[in-house]
Amino acid sequence: MTDSPASGRGSLPPDPNDLSVTIVDGYVDEPAHFGVPPYISTYPRYTAGALVDAGVPESQVTYHTIDELRDDRSKHADVANADLMVYVGGMTVPGKYVGGTPAEPDEVRELGWTADGVTLLGGPVRFGVGEENAGAQETERDDLDYDFVAMGDVEAAAYDLVSEGLEGFGNRMRDNAEIDRWAEKGAFVVEQHPNHPDYLICEMETSRGCAYRCSFCTEPLYGSPAFREARSVVDEVDALSDRGVKHFRLGRQADILAFGGDGEAPNPDALRELYGGIREVAPDLRTLHLDNMNPVTITDYPEASREAIRVIAEHNTPGDTAAFGLESADPVVQEENNLLVTAEECLEAVRVVNEEGGWRPGETPASTPGGDGRVIGPSTGPDASPRLPKLLPGINLVHGLAGERPETYEHNKEFLQTVYDEGLMLRRINIRQVMAFAGTEMAETGADIAQEHKDQFQAYKKEVRETVDNPMLDRVVPPGTVLPDVHLEYHQDGKTFGRQLGTYALLVAVPGERELGTAIDVAITDHGYRSVTGVPYPLDVNSASMSELTAIPGINRSKAGDIVVGRPYGSIEAVDAGVADLSRFAVAGDTDVPIPGRERAGSGPGADARSLLDRRDGSSVGRGD
Repeated sequence: MTDSPASGRGSLPPDPNDLSVTIVDGYVDEPAHFGVPPYISTYPRYTAGALVDAGVPESQVTYHTIDELRDDRSKHADVANADLMVYVGGMTVPGKYVGGTPAEPDEVRELGWTADGVTLLGGPVRFGVGEENAGAQETERDDLDYDFVAMGDVEAAAYDLVSEGLEGFGNRMRDNAEIDRWAEKGAFVVEQHPNHPDYLICEMETSRGCAYRCSFCTEPLYGSPAFREARSVVDEVDALSDRGVKHFRLGRQADILAFGGDGEAPNPDALRELYGGIREVAPDLRTLHLDNMNPVTITDYPEASREAIRVIAEHNTPGDTAAFGLESADPVVQEENNLLVTAEECLEAVRVVNEEGGWRPGETPASTPGGDGRVIGPSTGPDASPRLPKLLPGINLVHGLAGERPETYEHNKEFLQTVYDEGLMLRRINIRQVMAFAGTEMAETGADIAQEHKDQFQAYKKEVRETVDNPMLDRVVPPGTVLPDVHLEYHQDGKTFGRQLGTYALLVAVPGERELGTAIDVAITDHGYRSVTGVPYPLDVNSASMSELTAIPGINRSKAGDIVVGRPYGSIEAVDAGVADLSRFAVAGDTDVPIPGRERAGSGPGADARSLLDRRDGSSVGRGD
């Protein structure tokens, strides 16, 4: 990818008030930044704010997602007719997506050809593109036929082009003072997202860059961590909340525990200010999640990390995930790729997050060895509250790294099995093959190792899904778990599929074809490797379909038929369900059943409940909320 000279298409209108701009969101996926629907990344929001700060009226800034342009070709007129067209996008980690499909390189080129005005390309696409958005890829820099390519920050480039003209373009990075302005000023653009307001989650930046230099990761290319002030992030949430947003994820950082500190040690007070401030300005929020947490921070600063995790779990919403970048449990791979954390250290970090965040709303603080009456986890077993845990770790594993060998796969499987055998919980295990980008050490290795090991990788991934993912999901989301506000997305094979909004949300299937674009509460009845099935909660046994009844554990088709014949019922106790426990899933008639721990949006502790789990030292301690 090359720096672009001044455009040969002429200049922008000298008065920003006369300037029309179209921003196209091709979606992003980075190690510490996500923006595929239902997520919206910071890039289009900050770019819109920079344009307004430079004098462009809000009314003259148009925002479209790449999916909108695919579905409605008439919207390409907004691309063609704009004085300035800004494309933001780029994938530096591979993934599979349900809510949207990231733009492919040919589509990005077509947008540049369609535009009659000046074109600007930016976002992680500046690091390079491959033949497709997938793992085991080598990438190269390509200007994709745009007039200007922002090798610095696209929002800074947009500001400079508008305020200084085409000759003012430069590859500079913006600073936090600019983001303080642009984050608030760009909040308006979320109202143009097709998912707004109900099914849209805003990715929030607390910092970017990383002090460490793992061989494959693009985050260090942003430099050392640059932390925003808590008040700046809170003000951004306030502005977005005023625009109807109720779902937020603090995902744009390498390590949430380092926020407000020196880049390494946790600062629990700064996290209190951040999370408490968000709760104050957005009291009706529905989702408050995070993404990245560095396990080495937990092992280096155990007590401060525990306090910080407790702060997060007190303020967040259930189902939150702290992604751990273990990357490999193989010491040889760790050494050759500058990986920070050993398998043993990561295992200890998994324990700590389970203990401090692995409780479920609706449970009550119990007496703990610390003597402070705080809640501890992990909360499992039949007596646990029927909600997702507040905060669990996730594990990221990357394959195709330098030094990878057959033993690498065995090291990873052994680590994951140990986590399961200790009775701990993981919310997600992410296994992927590396993408090699210029500027990282993996540029020298490329995708050769990933390509050579592709067959072994596929067999290993399948084994992990069967032996660890499947039983782990049953532990985290046992039958009877209630998931509030599952947004229904698509129909398939006579079922309706949907997800909650949040970090790595579970894919949920319910029987029948229900109205899409709506949200329902679901009680989980079964699970697969990475998805779950359930029924609307609470299910009215007097009107439930046969497919809904047979989805309940212990109800076969014959028993479901008997239940239907015996209707109506005055109470759920009057139903002869055999061995099945209907009380976790169903009611008789139009009965309102409260969801434990949901006395307010995104609630923490709720009604009294208690579960027991044997500690590793053999003692038994009450688990609480």
